Amino acid sequence: MIDKIKASAAEALSDVKDGATVMIGGFGTAGMPFTLIDALIAQGAKHLTVVANNAGNGDTGLAALLKAGRVRKILCSFPRQTDSWVFDELYRAGKIELEVVPQGNLAERIRAAGAGIGAFYSPTGYGTLLAGNRETRRINGRDYVLESPIQGDVALIRAHKGDRWGNLVYRKTARNFGPVMAMGARTTIAEVSEVVALGVLDPEAIITPGIFVQRIVKVADATGQQPSQE
Repeated sequence: MIDKIKASAAEALSDVKDGATVMIGGFGTAGMPFTLIDALIAQGAKHLTVVANNAGNGDTGLAALLKAGRVRKILCSFPRQTDSWVFDELYRAGKIELEVVPQGNLAERIRAAGAGIGAFYSPTGYGTLLAGNRETRRINGRDYVLESPIQGDVALIRAHKGDRWGNLVYRKTARNFGPVMAMGARTTIAEVSEVVALGVLDPEAIITPGIFVQRIVKVADATGQQPSQE
């Protein structure tokens, strides 16, 4: 019987290795897998490369992972925001590497890994420092930069509901990078608010099929914290 549900986040993350490339879902705090990140901090893996939309908010979630000194490098689209002081301090001190990737390119590079695409051309970044020394080509009168896939060892994502086969549905904007990260990682771990029986999820509403998900963890709510009694 296929059952991908794990008893705890600690169990789900027990085999993350030092030096792993970890994709972390979320657009700011929307869809961020707080429980899984906290468990990763407790697990102790270090020298990580993190792939995310931004470089953390405040002192929780991804920012807490950075503050714990576990991240060697981060690939993201928005490294600096008004509340990204943890990353800012680490970067200015030379304690973390940064690769800025335009948001559309970030999503497509992750998706390309899951789709088995060797590389693709994108016009975004051509003629700028973001293009680096990568190959360029003119196609139909427009200039493009060759982009490579981003393959994750582990993806940590947040979904609304899941079943024991790993099928997932999301809630509104919390969907963001979850689907492509699930495709682009060798091992995908999803935290969900609710685990439902097989057949309950409408097949037409399933965004991430279970074939892309290896482990499911049920958490209390969207932040991984017990809901307020107020």
